[in-house]
Amino acid sequence: MKVFRNLLNTVKPLFVDGGKLEKLYPAYDAFETFLFVPDHTTHSGTHIQDSIDLKRTMAFVVLAMLPCILFGMWNIGFQYHNALSIDASLLENVIFGFWKFLPLLIVSYAVGLGVEFAFAISRGHSVNEGYLVSGMLIPLIMPVDVPLWMLAISVVFAVVIGKEVFGGTGMNILNPALTARAFLFFAYPSYMSGDKVWVHGASVDGYSGETILGALAANNSSWDSLLWNASDAFYGIIPGSVGETSFIAIAFGAILLIYAGIGSGRIIISTFIGGYLTAFLFNLWGYNELMSTPAHIHLLIGGFAFGAVFMATDPVTAAQTNKGKVIYGLLVGFFAILIRIFNPAYPEGMMLAILLMNVFAPLIDHYIIEGNVTKRLNRIKIKA
Repeated sequence: MKVFRNLLNTVKPLFVDGGKLEKLYPAYDAFETFLFVPDHTTHSGTHIQDSIDLKRTMAFVVLAMLPCILFGMWNIGFQYHNALSIDASLLENVIFGFWKFLPLLIVSYAVGLGVEFAFAISRGHSVNEGYLVSGMLIPLIMPVDVPLWMLAISVVFAVVIGKEVFGGTGMNILNPALTARAFLFFAYPSYMSGDKVWVHGASVDGYSGETILGALAANNSSWDSLLWNASDAFYGIIPGSVGETSFIAIAFGAILLIYAGIGSGRIIISTFIGGYLTAFLFNLWGYNELMSTPAHIHLLIGGFAFGAVFMATDPVTAAQTNKGKVIYGLLVGFFAILIRIFNPAYPEGMMLAILLMNVFAPLIDHYIIEGNVTKRLNRIKIKA
C-alpha cells in the first residue's frame, strides 16, 4: 500500500486549493478515502470515535454479497450449458459466468460512478459512498442478457432520479438498485420478463428458460409438477437473476451482515415471517397455483430472500426505529406475497413491495415516535 500512498501524495498538490485540478478534488478524495482511512475530523456537533467509516461499511456489504456473486457466476454457466445439453465442469461454468457477468458489473460501476463524480464535482462535495453497494446490487438483480445500453440508462435513472435529486447518499427515499430495476421493467418489459431473458441461450429450440414463478403464474403448472424441487430452490440451481437464486448463499450474507451489526436482523426476520404467514393463509384458500404453493417455497424462490437481506435492510430507505423495523419488515413480506399472487403480469412482488414500503417507512417511524412521546407524557401526568 506504500506505493499507492506515495503516488497519492505526489499528485495531491494538483487537486488541493490553488492546484491546476482543484475542481476535481472530490474525485481525488474519493480514491484516497477508498484506499485509506480518511483523516477528516468533525468540527461541530457530536463527536463519534469509531474505527469504521461509511466506505468500510459499504465494502463489508459487498463482501457479504460475495457468496451470491460466485454462485451466480457458476449458475449462469450451468444454466447455459444445461440449455445446450453440455456436461461442463465447475470451472468451465464459473469462467463462462464470469465473462457474462463482468460487462454488467463494468457498465454499472462506470456509468454510476461517472454520474456520482459529476454531481460531486459540480456541487463541490465529496463523492457519496452509497454507490459502492448499489453498483454491485444492480447487475445482481438483472437478467444475464439485459442489453448493456439499457443497463446504462437504468443506472443513470437510478442515480439521478432515485438518489441525487433527493440530495445524495443518506437523503434518498427509494432504494437506488430497485429503482434501476423498476425503470427497466416498466420501460422495457420484454427484456425483464418472460422465459427467454433469464438464461443465456434460452432461445435454443425446445428449451424453456422460464423461472419457477413464471411457470406458477401461468397457472398451468403446480409446484409438484415442476422440474425443480425444494432442494434446487434452496441451493439455487434454477433460472433467475444473477445473484437472487441461491438461498444458502444469501443466508451466508445475512449472517455476516447481522453479525457485523450492519444489516438489521429485525427487518430480515420480520420480512420472512410476514411473507410466510401471508403465503400460509393463502394456502388455505388455494384459488390458483401460486396460492397453493407451499408457504416455505415462496421464501426460497424469486427475489424474496435476496430482497429481504440486501434490499429491505437498506439503512437509508428502511424504517429506523426498532418497532418500526419489525412493522416495516412484516409489511414488506405481506405485500411481496400479495403482489406475487394477484398480479399475473408481474409474479415477482419483492421489488414493488420494498419500493412501496420505502415510501411509507418515514410514516411508520413518525407514528412510533409519536406513540413513545405520548406514553412518556402520560407517565409524567400519572407521577404528577
